[in-house]
Amino acid sequence: MRKILIITFLSTIIFLSCNPFKKEAKGVIFSQTSEYDSLSDNDTIIIDSHYTFEESVAGSIAPLEIINQLELIDVQYYSTDGKIHQGQILTNKTLANDLKEIFKFILKSGFEVEHAIPVVKYGWYDDLSMQANNTYSFCYRNMNFSKHATGMAIDINPFLNPVIWKDGYDYRQNKPEQARRDTTVNGTLYESQPVVQEFIKHGFFWGHNFKMKFDDHHFEK
Repeated sequence: MRKILIITFLSTIIFLSCNPFKKEAKGVIFSQTSEYDSLSDNDTIIIDSHYTFEESVAGSIAPLEIINQLELIDVQYYSTDGKIHQGQILTNKTLANDLKEIFKFILKSGFEVEHAIPVVKYGWYDDLSMQANNTYSFCYRNMNFSKHATGMAIDINPFLNPVIWKDGYDYRQNKPEQARRDTTVNGTLYESQPVVQEFIKHGFFWGHNFKMKFDDHHFEK
């Protein structure tokens, strides 16, 4: 009996030492994958979002023809805690490869993304998502004025890069509420910022150049 207990104990120790999955208070972390081979083997990733596709679209009022255009992709980035996180972007299939490449650039550049979680977490209220400084793409709403309705746009760190209405339209409320733009803060976008240039390189239009507002967090095709 004693010999069996010793063998069982040693087997448990070996399993735990070889198991790459561990728990932290902030979420699951695991060893760096080979897709990001520029990083050290010792790098770990904190999971911000791990929805299935079905979970990521649950409760959306979008018609099936739009849901069928979407793809859920994993993206990795440095968050505001200085650690590598993995989130998810629910986006249009035609943008998926571009966003994968752009987020590889974002990770390598050290540009901070607070988190990237599908808007289902916020009950499909994009205002709540923006207030939380959440990076996202698809959120169904009026297709006549928003490319987010088909996942053809993405917002990056909305609280750091708020909507500011231009002269003549400044009677409207800037969003998110109480957000302040400070270009000295990592995660803020401006014309010469390399992440902005990377989006433009991939054929995106930057919302800073809208006629009525500076929508600095917004990129669309």
